[in-house]
Amino acid sequence: MRDLVVLGGKSHPLLTKSICRNLTLEEGKVDSRKFANGEISIEIKNSVREKDVYIVQSGCGDVNETFLELLIMMAACKTASAKRVTAVLPLFPYSRQPDTPMLPNLTGAPSVATKKEEYTFDSAPTTPRPLSRDGVRSSYFEKESNSTGLGDGSVKEKDSLRVNATKAPQPTRYTPKSIVTNAASINFLPQIDAQGKTESGYKQWISPNGTLIANLLTTAGADRVITMDLHDPQFQGFFNIPVDNLYSRPILQHYITDYIPNYRECVIVSPDSGGAKRATSIADHVGCTFALIHKERRVKVSKAPPPSSSSISSENSPITPQTAQFTPQNHTPHQHHHHQPHNHHQHAPRMVATTMLVGDVQDKVCILIDDLVDTSYTITRAAKLLKDEGASYVYALVTHGIFSGDAVNRLKMSQIDKIVTTNSVPQSEHVTILGDKLEVLDVSRVFAEAIRRINNGESVSMLFDHGW
Repeated sequence: MRDLVVLGGKSHPLLTKSICRNLTLEEGKVDSRKFANGEISIEIKNSVREKDVYIVQSGCGDVNETFLELLIMMAACKTASAKRVTAVLPLFPYSRQPDTPMLPNLTGAPSVATKKEEYTFDSAPTTPRPLSRDGVRSSYFEKESNSTGLGDGSVKEKDSLRVNATKAPQPTRYTPKSIVTNAASINFLPQIDAQGKTESGYKQWISPNGTLIANLLTTAGADRVITMDLHDPQFQGFFNIPVDNLYSRPILQHYITDYIPNYRECVIVSPDSGGAKRATSIADHVGCTFALIHKERRVKVSKAPPPSSSSISSENSPITPQTAQFTPQNHTPHQHHHHQPHNHHQHAPRMVATTMLVGDVQDKVCILIDDLVDTSYTITRAAKLLKDEGASYVYALVTHGIFSGDAVNRLKMSQIDKIVTTNSVPQSEHVTILGDKLEVLDVSRVFAEAIRRINNGESVSMLFDHGW
């Protein structure tokens, strides 16, 4: 290799060693330390003057700390007169964030999960409805006091309100103090629906982080970025430097054709509509049929007119709390009354969950394809739906298996028979818990070949179709 140096951060040292082993070169030495106040100090032990430097750092673990470490390492290499600095990000940080306020909590995928004894994997999760906390309806004054800390602002008062809200059936009403600044602005808080919109149609604004991350990388000194399976391919448009978005599709195709018996009789399934293009591409290359699961969507039902006599008779039939599954053979003209029940006595917003399976999976081996699994809510519910529809065996092929929160326990108790992911994220702890249920594919050869080709000035497009 011509003047090539590969450095690795703390996020995934095993992947860095594997990449260097495939390139038949020694890994660069980096001394990363922390001061007592948590500040990061980086010292590059190798000379990088006029060298082509590649820094491997995956967006996993403590994302903020590892990303800042990457920025400091790139700045250190640029200060040391490196000829070119390339950031190798197997999992791109901050590439998967919803554009709706608090959307994960509304869709049943909390940002922080706790271990449970049993999981239902239903498509209608038992999550609190909007403007409520712990299943108890809260008033505007109580919500404002807990969120902004008006009044004396003491922790004791907030804790007492929280305890009263959980024990008493009626929420404790907030009593204003004698001095209130601009009381008219705190007594009327707008309601928001699942899309983050108020009744006036105004949608709350969320900071888009794509441009910020791109500017931070380029300002720190990145001349090129190598990543794999961006959650949103449009992320490349935020950069003014070359971005090589490698594909894991060839690796997954090799696994399907080599390790799944009678793979042509299998059904490739996308767990949501967003990954349909990715799943159909693999299905076309392998020659399998395709099925789609319409992910859970929540709609606002409010101020509905009184139901007619015919709908009342149909609504009196027993309705299970499970989410209905639409299939051509069991859909009737009166089924829509079961999914959107009318209640003209209540004008508060109601959230209704729906799930739809498009395709035939009866007595078939199903292969779920997704680019990223974080809390595993979507893919575990999709596996339960497939088993309910008669699937005989369920594979889950995932590029980035983050498995944060309680995802590993959910996957262990789910109806997924085999989970296949890559080592773009450290998987040693996950393999210890899941055992034979989890298989890890190596992507170090793909990144090593991309580094070799870029260093030699060769084309990288071959990796998009053949992997390595």
